[in-house]
Amino acid sequence: MSTTLEAPQRSIDSDWVDEADRFKWIESEKAGHDLGQPAIKRWVKLHWWGYLRARWLEHLQGKCFWIELDRDDFGLLHRIFQNEKELLDQIVDRLKLGNENLCIYLWADRNDISHDRVRPILTSLDINAHRLINKFDTL
Repeated sequence: MSTTLEAPQRSIDSDWVDEADRFKWIESEKAGHDLGQPAIKRWVKLHWWGYLRARWLEHLQGKCFWIELDRDDFGLLHRIFQNEKELLDQIVDRLKLGNENLCIYLWADRNDISHDRVRPILTSLDINAHRLINKFDTL
């Protein structure tokens, strides 16, 4: 398991700006002129939640320590539910695809996986508590 000293430490607040700027540059090149702030707002609308979900999962997996996320969550997936590793991996795969709790419960139902096995994992991950608001969301 990685520790915060071994893993890179980064900031979502600065990293997302780089991502949005790349998007703006590509979209501006396609348009033939600088699209400015509207392109940044479009990136936020289209990509913010997926971007944040990916950073959160990197944090949980111990791949990168994102300073805005809960320190105690770093590497959490290496510490919990080792007796349910296969199920945990399947749930994380669904989270990477953007699935929410309800989708995961429905998937479990289709695959005859007891909610008694799924619930503790989803409760520990607490998807809904890990949503950071982007500064453009208030505009």
